[in-house]
Amino acid sequence: MSDHTALTPARLEARIDLDALRSNVRRLREIAAPAQVMAVVKADAYGHGMLPCARAALEAGAAWIGTAVPQEALALRAAGIEGPILTWLHSPGDDFAALVRADVDVSVSGQWALHAILEAVERTGRPARIQLKADTGLGRNGVQPHDWPLVVDEAVKAERDGLVKVTGVWSHFACADEPGHPSIQLQLTAFHEALAYAEAAGVRPEVRHMANSPATLSLPESHFDLVRTGVAMYGLSPAPELGLPADHGLRPVMSLVARLASVKRVPAGHGVSYGHTYRTSEETRLALVPAGYADGVPRAASGVGPVSIGGRRYTIAGRVAMDQFVVDLGPGGGADPDPRPGDEAVLFGPGDGGTPTAQDWADATDTIGYEIVTRIGPRVPRVYHPVDSSAPNA
Repeated sequence: MSDHTALTPARLEARIDLDALRSNVRRLREIAAPAQVMAVVKADAYGHGMLPCARAALEAGAAWIGTAVPQEALALRAAGIEGPILTWLHSPGDDFAALVRADVDVSVSGQWALHAILEAVERTGRPARIQLKADTGLGRNGVQPHDWPLVVDEAVKAERDGLVKVTGVWSHFACADEPGHPSIQLQLTAFHEALAYAEAAGVRPEVRHMANSPATLSLPESHFDLVRTGVAMYGLSPAPELGLPADHGLRPVMSLVARLASVKRVPAGHGVSYGHTYRTSEETRLALVPAGYADGVPRAASGVGPVSIGGRRYTIAGRVAMDQFVVDLGPGGGADPDPRPGDEAVLFGPGDGGTPTAQDWADATDTIGYEIVTRIGPRVPRVYHPVDSSAPNA
């Protein structure tokens, strides 16, 4: 997990604005009220650094922490994160006993998972905290309606026997980022039906939850007791159709900044990077940015990725390589910027002063903002502002 603060300027660094993250969590709490907020920190907090972001979210009033895989939840517990944590993506053979010992809430999406948890309870001698997930139409994890009574009834029996505590009932939207999509209301109806059966069977959950980031921002009827905010917490819009981050009072948390490795003048007709898919049209200056697809810069950004250097916006020239790419700065002169090696190149950030955003990169590469930030690799240091006291050498 990336969880450290760089001591010296790096060739490339991901600057994480923890104050922006705290502000985003407070804003999402306002939007969701009276529902609580679960801060989702899966995938190393969408590339932002799991532990610092979890701590900052809790400081800002998040009531729950959400993770995908068990290792994430256990790492948070080992680092001293207290309070409720939910983990939801499991496979047979996972260490359910460790989750039970750590008082992590474990999602149940099928009868096999419930049986594995009950075996862990027998081994540990401790009751488990579980949440029942209904597949209301997404078609991924979750219990299908025809199996829901079987799983609910078995969970209720286990609760009466003192083996588990059913702390939640939940589901997940397929198309909440597409306002007006017909599946949204169908899924809400299916969730209400699943809740009605569970409650009639004797389930008294602490939390009922269905809303992800887009539903938190656009579907108040889906908030129930708790909303699960992932990408919105990091200041990105779940979808352009829902508006820009600023439209929701959110600010992007990550800025990806490199330091130029070289700036040199080349003649007209000079090939640039692998395959010479770009050739200079005139005598010009080429800047080398030491960031590539090994760092998480999409190779699909070749020829289209936006970069800001010296306050001016440029486009990647030629192919993105494993460790570097090139920007054509133009011939220079007049009011043109005159960058030097060591000067900053902003790949994306909050968009201040016209600099690119993660959404700009997503648009350029035909993907989503989630992928742009999450793919930033472990060899890119995360630099926290203000300094995260949990990080080594802080």
